[in-house]
Amino acid sequence: MSENRGGEIMTAFLLGGVIGAALGILFAPASGRVTRVKLNDWFEEKSENAKEAIEKLEAEIKRRKEQLLKNN
Repeated sequence: MSENRGGEIMTAFLLGGVIGAALGILFAPASGRVTRVKLNDWFEEKSENAKEAIEKLEAEIKRRKEQLLKNN
């Protein structure tokens, strides 16, 4: 399996998890106001996690790029 294909599978898996979690919260027996607060908190947390993951990925890409340029 190529590295690109693995990334596609991971993205699909994570997207499915996000959609499933959101649907679970939406269909949970709670008032609309409580559900909106829960969703907002959950999305803020996941957004922060995603930003951190992107920053780590960018740093890793930069490090590898510098390593490649240094070796050539």
